[in-house]
Amino acid sequence: MTDLDWHEYSVETQAIRAGHRRSHEGEHSVPIHMTSSYVFNSAEEAALRFTGEQPGNIYSRFTNPTVDTFQQRLALMEKGDRCLAFASGMAAIMAVGMSLLKAGDHVVCSRSVFGNTVLTFENYFAKFGVETTFVELPNLDGWAAAIQPNTQFLFVETPSNPLMELVDVRALADIAHQRDCLLVVDNVFCTPIMQQPLSLGADIVVHSATKYLDGQGRCVGGAVIASDEIIEKLIYPFLRTGGATMSAFNAWVFLSGLETLAVRMKAHCDSALELAKWLEQQPAVEKVHYPGLESHAQHELAKQQQSHFGAVVSFELKGGKELAWKLINATQMLSITANLGDVKSTITHPSTTTHGRLAPEVRLQAGIKDSLVRVSVGLENIEDIKRDLLRGLIL
Repeated sequence: MTDLDWHEYSVETQAIRAGHRRSHEGEHSVPIHMTSSYVFNSAEEAALRFTGEQPGNIYSRFTNPTVDTFQQRLALMEKGDRCLAFASGMAAIMAVGMSLLKAGDHVVCSRSVFGNTVLTFENYFAKFGVETTFVELPNLDGWAAAIQPNTQFLFVETPSNPLMELVDVRALADIAHQRDCLLVVDNVFCTPIMQQPLSLGADIVVHSATKYLDGQGRCVGGAVIASDEIIEKLIYPFLRTGGATMSAFNAWVFLSGLETLAVRMKAHCDSALELAKWLEQQPAVEKVHYPGLESHAQHELAKQQQSHFGAVVSFELKGGKELAWKLINATQMLSITANLGDVKSTITHPSTTTHGRLAPEVRLQAGIKDSLVRVSVGLENIEDIKRDLLRGLIL
């Protein structure tokens, strides 16, 4: 099994089997290596490990067999050279910024990203002299115009949170590379089952493993996938020093989640498409944001670069915050939580939760209206989800 070339296998098979090296115990499931440190056979071996001349485990802040299995598996699934696992999705984004940026640098970021991502660039990297320009996600001309001589990378979520907007990843990668910039893609909504940005020309992929990679809302974690050169020279030194480490237990949970990722994502997406079509027919709904709908401005692009349309549906009601809260409070089965990617459907009001810390004008620029509601469609019976939403959709 250890001699197999997993590059020859499909992503569904990689998600179940890749990266596991059975020990002398012959275990079938991936074991959890719950240890902080490792014992060396000699002082000489310890010295060689610490200098990097000999491969092997040193300290679980940056080397752990269970975490390494998760890293190898996700790297294969994303068609990348290497993956590094982090304590959270935001820790992964922070690692990319801290590894690639210095005072005086510039970043171009989509306005349509998770609220904390905006705050990371605006409130923290800005403190150290890094400037960020925010642009409309689909507008390729806007991206090109925003790039400056000191721009280091472009950062996108596609589809975006929560409006499910897209950008042409291949075209944006070409724009970035023409100006000697890197393209970083947050692939949390699609996962490698639905979209592989590195194959479309992106340089770095980030994940919140907390979402679909786990799939059951159990653990928090993140990941960065890129080339050997980017990982080894830039991001691994930050992980080793900074310590935003994924625990072995969390990696073990995520490995279990990956095993069912392909079947879960298909089921999520099938239900989300049906829900989006149903919501379009509801009198209380003003607009539905879902790329699987023909009414979505980027429906054709979604068909080109994604295998499915996603599991998140957001919609605007014919009213403001009061009507949105009325709908959310009327639900009895859906979980009122800002997390997503769970087998349990969740519902939230983005302008007062995930994007609530942004200034009102910034939210409006990003299209986050008070009337907007976001549903992460789980694996319950779709008719039960509709019935629960209908409690608050009746005008």
